[in-house]
Amino acid sequence: MSTDDPVRGDFAALLRTLRGRAGLSQEELAHRSGLSVRAVADMERGRTRGPQRRTVAALVAALATAEAEAEALERAAAAGRPRPKPVPAAPAGLRLPRDVGDFTAREADLERLRAVAEAAGAAHPPVVLVTGQPGLGKTAFAVRAAHGLTGRYPDGQLAVDLRGTRAEPADPREVLGALLRACGVADAAVPQDLEGRSGLFTAVLEDRRMLLLLDNAADEEQVRPLLPAAGPTLTLVTSRNALAGLEGVHRLALGVLRREESVALMARVLGPDRVAAEAQAARDLADLCGQLPLAVRIAAQRLAARPQERLAKLAAELSDEGRRLDALQAGDLQVRAAFALSYRQLDPRARRVLRRSTLAAGSDFSPRTAALLAGTTPRQAEHCVRELADRGLLQPDPVADRYRFHDLLRLFAAEQLAEEDPAEPARVREAAARWVLARAGAAALYFDPERSPAGDPEPDSAPRGAEEARAWLEAERAQWLDALHQALADGHHREVLDAAEAMHWFSDRVQHWEEWAEVFRCSVAAARALGSRREEAVHLNYLAWSYNLCVHDSAAGLATAREALTVAREVGDLLQAGWAYGYGAGALHRLGRAEEAVEWLEKSAACHRENATPQARLAELATLNALGAHLRSMGRPEEALAVHRRSEELCEAGIAGRSSEVLSTFRASTRHHLGQDLGELGRWAEAEPLLRRALAVFEEAGMAAWSEPARLDLAITLRRLGREEEARTMLETARRGLVEQSHPRRAEADAELAGPATPDTPAVPS
Repeated sequence: MSTDDPVRGDFAALLRTLRGRAGLSQEELAHRSGLSVRAVADMERGRTRGPQRRTVAALVAALATAEAEAEALERAAAAGRPRPKPVPAAPAGLRLPRDVGDFTAREADLERLRAVAEAAGAAHPPVVLVTGQPGLGKTAFAVRAAHGLTGRYPDGQLAVDLRGTRAEPADPREVLGALLRACGVADAAVPQDLEGRSGLFTAVLEDRRMLLLLDNAADEEQVRPLLPAAGPTLTLVTSRNALAGLEGVHRLALGVLRREESVALMARVLGPDRVAAEAQAARDLADLCGQLPLAVRIAAQRLAARPQERLAKLAAELSDEGRRLDALQAGDLQVRAAFALSYRQLDPRARRVLRRSTLAAGSDFSPRTAALLAGTTPRQAEHCVRELADRGLLQPDPVADRYRFHDLLRLFAAEQLAEEDPAEPARVREAAARWVLARAGAAALYFDPERSPAGDPEPDSAPRGAEEARAWLEAERAQWLDALHQALADGHHREVLDAAEAMHWFSDRVQHWEEWAEVFRCSVAAARALGSRREEAVHLNYLAWSYNLCVHDSAAGLATAREALTVAREVGDLLQAGWAYGYGAGALHRLGRAEEAVEWLEKSAACHRENATPQARLAELATLNALGAHLRSMGRPEEALAVHRRSEELCEAGIAGRSSEVLSTFRASTRHHLGQDLGELGRWAEAEPLLRRALAVFEEAGMAAWSEPARLDLAITLRRLGREEEARTMLETARRGLVEQSHPRRAEADAELAGPATPDTPAVPS
């Protein structure tokens, strides 16, 4: 704009002139600027005399004005904007608290909050709700955010403690009275009723850019009247409760710090040199504090008050769980006290669920487990755990209906259990263990082809079908394993044996679980306690199997197989003697004693041939398959093929009284071995269909421990046949499955993937 021809006048006249120079209609200007035609018309008629900066910027961009014209348009708009009413200085009790200089981390959350403030409009005053468990530093976060935003809210900042953790939280009517007076409203003009005060508060803030911090809110009913219905005021609300019923708010759920952030907080309190000098102790302290900001700060401030004390000394003190909460206090800062504020607000049933849930085994638990331990109905327990999660006292799983404690909260809840239920834990654990063990046994029977599921303690809620049964057994693995130990300790030996026996077939589906050795050690102990030598032999064999295939401890597998053989001979049990020879052979093979392994397998096969029972025929099949595999690994594939052909004949002949599912599995295993034998002999085209059929059976049965090795062998075969693309896809799938299971053959998959894609590459032995 030239100085000779200035555009003068108010905003409306300036806008009309600039639009005319640009040759645009009101409709065209509205389209280019993203405004409505009505808004443009109102501004040109003078009805809107002081549009906001964002609106002016949109008009300038659409008009493509020069810099001087843009500045003139903004000055005219600013002159027409209403001037905010002066706000008196906030009373001392309503001023923002002091910002903590060593505040650490939370950058991403602070940025999210700033983005909300920047995008806010007067029609929908923004409300940000900051939630999380006790000790996360919600107030410190909100105060840091508020101080960082003061420049955006020049009309004042007010803060109120709503006392949400006290027996009597702040009355919203009284809070509104204090806020109105702080905004300059005379006492005589403050309405008496809550609704009137809330309406006046909105009216007062309608044209003011203020920041309001409502700290430590109790519930939705307390907060709703305090939220302005219009205007540009930003409201920050902090609460330990989720306030799930609060509508139209932006939610920020704070989590614990990362380990490096906890160490950084310590460094800010203690100085970087002191922390760097004991870097590992600092990391240990962070872990022992559970990365909870309050706990980390307390630990750091304790050390700050004792400049000569080593970080490692405090870490050693905190490593004792019984003393940890005692140690986590510095002056009036106490982790235990922070938890107690929330605990006291719970009703008696929720308190009982919280403290009794510390008896659950593993890292998380289901509402059904909480119900068993607390002695409530499942529905009551579901309500309680959800309430506890909403209050930040339990952490819900993002996918499954399961919950976990923060480590320090678990210690606190366990303290309450010892104080309030001193005589209950033993009784509760025993009753819950028997229930869980009965359900585990019933669920495992879905995988026993010879028996039907029975004995569930609560049939109405029992798993339906093998898929649900497996899901329950996997999710509750820690619970039923703990129940097995508990039942053994309580002398319920028959229940331990029955559960372990029921799980025998299921264990084949998930061979990669190392816990099977633990299961069968318990069942062996139970058999011995009952004086049942035959069952002792059975479960010693199961234990030898688990040492061989689950924990890969061949020495223990051989020693246990020898024990099983001794007991089986003593009671004259040919079947168990044969199995003992077979499991011993597997251990000998892994120990590199190949010739001895063959001898033991031949003795195993002889035991089974002497035995006329159907079980012995299955055992003979398994033994022949193992014998052939050993021969193949010794470089004798022709002999291996001959042995596996005998297995194939047994499968085709059928076994009286055995289910088709069992025979199908054994037939698939035999085909897998035949495919490996043929591959070792370079007869890849003959091997492929056998391996494909074996893989299909294992996959359909959900037997990952069997299907992934078969998939690997099929992939190797395809590669030798020159079908590289198909082979590589299958190799990658097999490798993922083998890695998930920690299967010994995962190294073969790695080697095959890394090797050259040539059909004449020698076969990888199994």
